[in-house]
Parts: sequence; C-alpha cells; structure tokens
Amino acid sequence: MPKLAEDKCRGCRGGDPPLSALEIAELHPQVPDWKVVKSDSLNTIERVFPFPNFAQALAFTNQVGVLAEEQGHHPVLKTEWGRVTVTWWTHKIKGLHRDDFIMAAKTDRLFETGE
Repeated sequence: MPKLAEDKCRGCRGGDPPLSALEIAELHPQVPDWKVVKSDSLNTIERVFPFPNFAQALAFTNQVGVLAEEQGHHPVLKTEWGRVTVTWWTHKIKGLHRDDFIMAAKTDRLFETGE
C-alpha cells in the first residue's frame, strides 16, 4: 500500500459508504498519533498539535488551510495558544473516508517537515 501522505484525495461521492470498523483499523496504524473519535454519532479522526506560542499555532492553521484548499477536503480547525486541534471526516457520508486518512497523513507531514 502506498504511503497515505503521497496519495491525493480522490473526492468522496455522496453515495460512497463510510469506512467500516475493519477498514478504519487497517488505515489507522499509518497515522498512529490520531484518535478515532465518535462525535455526534459519527466517526472522526482528531489530533492535537503542540506549539510554543500562538503565532506558530496560527501559522500551522493557515498551512493546513492551504493544504485543504489544494486537496479539496476541509477539516475543522481549532486554534488556541500553544496548540491546534485538527479534525477530519467526510461531511457527505457523515463518517470517515479514505481521504480523511490521506489528509491526516499529509497534516502529519506538514507538521514534521513544513511541506
């Protein structure tokens, strides 16, 4: 299986089913710092990224925003002093899609390398 961070979001079509528990379990090890969270009766993946100050947290938020626009897939971003919480899920299917794991991996790479 190719590294998720190298894949491109293909775009979820409204008829795609959410990932099954087995599919989530297969993809989750590739983004081990992310938590699968049940929120409002749907699965999401979430990670909190630490920063030494608000300015760096805000800069990362903006970088994630640029990435989201490039890929056509958008997260919930919560920016606070010293941290950014990123939550991915696919609104059209009210659950997790492979694209969410791709974006989690790309977000990890952005945090680690700035790319």
